[in-house]
Amino acid sequence: MTIDALLEKIKDRFGASILKADKHSQKRLYLDIDPKDIVDIVRFVFKDLGLRFNIASAVDEFECMEILYHFSFDRTGLELSLRVALKDKINPVVDTITAVTRSAWWIEREMHELFGIRFNGNKDLRRLLLPDDWPDGVYPLRKNFVVPKRDSRKA
Repeated sequence: MTIDALLEKIKDRFGASILKADKHSQKRLYLDIDPKDIVDIVRFVFKDLGLRFNIASAVDEFECMEILYHFSFDRTGLELSLRVALKDKINPVVDTITAVTRSAWWIEREMHELFGIRFNGNKDLRRLLLPDDWPDGVYPLRKNFVVPKRDSRKA
């Protein structure tokens, strides 16, 4: 499969959901998609087209929270990143993709913990990295992060 063929298959099925396509190279494709369609597009890419889910990453951009879902087609070396922009930076929410690929469970927990992104349908968003006494609602990878004051009596 080529980058052009991959793009065409996704566009044929989800054309209205693709906000922008960027062929970074002949092996790398970025698609900006509507967040409401993430589960359907991930299902198509993973189940129907046979790409492997690698990882997801989050970024606190100035105007939104952004999640990139990274996939690869190992037989040809193609890389696909599905990018969703969550406009509500205070309470960013997107549907979980764990029903499609269980391997997203840990990275969704991590993004929830470090960025405050809520994944609808993920029933286990408990802490993974931060200490148990870390204050609720404080997300260390957000641009507006301020180191919480420690209670000097506990030190």
